[in-house]
Amino acid sequence: MNQDELCATDDSLSRALAGEQAGFTALVRRHQRLVYSLALRMLSDRHKAEDLAQDVFLQLHRSLASIESDAHLSFWLRKVTVNRAIDRLRREPTQETVSLEEGAAIASEADNGDPLLQRRLRELVGALPPAPRAVVVLRYQEDLDPVEIARTLSMSINTVKSHLKRSLASLREQVGPTAAIDPEVRAVSLVSSATKHGSTR
Repeated sequence: MNQDELCATDDSLSRALAGEQAGFTALVRRHQRLVYSLALRMLSDRHKAEDLAQDVFLQLHRSLASIESDAHLSFWLRKVTVNRAIDRLRREPTQETVSLEEGAAIASEADNGDPLLQRRLRELVGALPPAPRAVVVLRYQEDLDPVEIARTLSMSINTVKSHLKRSLASLREQVGPTAAIDPEVRAVSLVSSATKHGSTR
């Protein structure tokens, strides 16, 4: 983010806190991609992700007075989005998977040259329980370190590390010999790519 964008961000927050609707609208536009992307990676469904994103911004409007800075706003949005997604997944445990045609189209955009492996990894990440899935998405989509993930999810650092270790081990095991050249690096690279180019509906 350059200096002009940073100033615009701070100005939008200040205007929104002052009660200016245009300032709040600017905040939504600036952060809607973050919120929608996280919701989509968690829920694997465009319509559900759109509904969740709308709910998050409605909650932000009600909670705006508690936001202290733009950095705090980003943290708040990640925390609320992921926790709302976890709650929804726990209420609706059965998740539909991405169609073969759409999965192939999305995989073609990924950096890795193996679309079938990309699709398989998206399915495996989408099959993780809600909390481990959130940890994996935050680590490899948002590039948060374990300490930041622990803060976002209100978990202990040991729990975050445990989720990461078990999830990567499970993914490596289920992906099989295609990741055997360097299992650790290969799995991490593919999970990162799979979450960033995640399944949609």
